[in-house]
Amino acid sequence: MPEIFGFDAFSPREIAERVEKIGVAKARLPLLSMALLGVLAGAFIGLGAMFSTLVASDASLGFAAKRVLGGVVFSLGLIMVIIAGAELFTGNNLLAMAWADKKITTLELLRNWLVVCLANFVGAAGLAVLVFLSGHLQMNDGAITAQYLKIAAIKCSLPFTQAFFSGVLCNILVCLAVWMASAGRSVMDKVAAIVPPIAAFVAAGFEHSIANMFFIPLGMLIQGGSGVITWTGFLGNLAPVILGNLAGGSGFVAFFYYFIYRRGAPSLPEHPVK
Repeated sequence: MPEIFGFDAFSPREIAERVEKIGVAKARLPLLSMALLGVLAGAFIGLGAMFSTLVASDASLGFAAKRVLGGVVFSLGLIMVIIAGAELFTGNNLLAMAWADKKITTLELLRNWLVVCLANFVGAAGLAVLVFLSGHLQMNDGAITAQYLKIAAIKCSLPFTQAFFSGVLCNILVCLAVWMASAGRSVMDKVAAIVPPIAAFVAAGFEHSIANMFFIPLGMLIQGGSGVITWTGFLGNLAPVILGNLAGGSGFVAFFYYFIYRRGAPSLPEHPVK
């Protein structure tokens, strides 16, 4: 294949076809495989969130350094999802491209989103329990505990509109990270494509529904039976953030690129999906 602008990478038009083909395969995974891969993805994102909180708890860092470095290390989660293989609800919002091109049915699309989202919750909340029991929270003289409580409390108090639009912006960046990673042919290509947009969304404080499935349950475990971090606040956060993530990933990435590259386009030559 000829190089694209001097780089051995797939072109945007080729990325669109690859994303669509991958979407078809994801939509038709066996239920057990889909669910287990979803559990893994939830745990992977939780590990990235844990890594990021470690950085955020360091009072010696300046505001910008803390936000940017925290975003860089949070990228671990999506890197593991893409490289190790897992099913992440926010990234799977790109399945909307295959649906728009009538390659998968509405039922297949909704089945994937529902199963993967629920499985992500199991993985993220399960990791929260393990972290709570592990002794990790006692690091940095309790500053990590305070940081988790602060993060969870803020998320539970976000107004609906703010949480929604923050979710939109978050998943535009997440899906662009997945999209750009699809251009790469090597592990390092994919890592290099993932880190900048993920670091940007974390640094900007945007809302990722699966990360919140780790932060808020962990906050509830730390807080105990009473306090501002509640199931009502958790659901009040998840509802607008999930809707915002869907709008950002499906509406502003998958549908845009569908209309640019796939609507009425002939099939391109076959390329291996890696």
